[in-house]
Amino acid sequence: MTLLSSHLLVFSAVHHRAPPTTTTRNSPTTNHTVRFLCSPGVPPAVRLDQRLPRFVVPGAGAEDLLYNAGATVGVLGGGYALVRAFDELTRRNILQQYRTHVCTGYDVTDSLGLRKLIGQGLSRKLVHILSGLLFLVSWPIFSNSPKARYFAAFVPLVNCLRLLVNGLSLASDEGLIKSVTREGDPLELLRGPLYYVLILILSALVFWRESPIGVISLAMMCAGDGIADIIGRRYGSMKIPYNEHKSLAGSMSMLVFGFLVSIGMLYYYSVLGHVQLDWASTLPRVAFISFVATLVESLPITKVVDDNISVPLATMAVAFFTFHH
Repeated sequence: MTLLSSHLLVFSAVHHRAPPTTTTRNSPTTNHTVRFLCSPGVPPAVRLDQRLPRFVVPGAGAEDLLYNAGATVGVLGGGYALVRAFDELTRRNILQQYRTHVCTGYDVTDSLGLRKLIGQGLSRKLVHILSGLLFLVSWPIFSNSPKARYFAAFVPLVNCLRLLVNGLSLASDEGLIKSVTREGDPLELLRGPLYYVLILILSALVFWRESPIGVISLAMMCAGDGIADIIGRRYGSMKIPYNEHKSLAGSMSMLVFGFLVSIGMLYYYSVLGHVQLDWASTLPRVAFISFVATLVESLPITKVVDDNISVPLATMAVAFFTFHH
């Protein structure tokens, strides 16, 4: 997978394998050089066309191993805290302030039971949006070692195991079930939420930081699809002609927010030197990818293929061909 992700795109931060060179601490930063974040003992600058054979610091594998392990624990703790925070907000009925309308136009927050259901629905979608984006933002925390992606992928893998254990009723975590399911049924954990973390694992292992494909795919799945549901429930009185369960407001919000978050994430990785982009050509490409992802999300196929599968996989396919041609 490392070789595949390293050669996916022509503008990848590493274009070819170069013979090992000596990097001095006092060498100036040029347009071929990027400074990376927070890796222990890393020289101040590393050439983009240089592949380090082991971890970030040659001869300091144990130190880098501990660093990546610490980053993994930190990201795991952050994700756990996020889910627990929204569970607590739901339990205290703070998220009941979220208001929605059914097709009849009545305000359904008048019922205490429905208020709780709506609060849980908003909590679920906020977790959907934030957990994946925070995971994506955390990638630069890990070292520059080619093996760092495996440490990052361990984070959603742990959540994958939690979903399997609770979904199969081998254990019962009420906070997890309330935060990420629609109706409180543990079996729901084995569908949308499980597909969600599997896509996170796939993006980290295959695309990682060197390719915009994984970045855009996660942005559309997390931000685009998540916002579409929230906006669609609140302002979705006008339905899409070919799908009565989807609204024009929801689809438009997915297109706009998915595009903006994708561009924002690409800029974030570009500033850190992980990808090199020609923005004049990147903007229309991302706009086209966002449109296709929105179109796929609007199709009446949810009962056949979950949005957490169809949206990111369609985005990956379109992004691959778009950026390759």
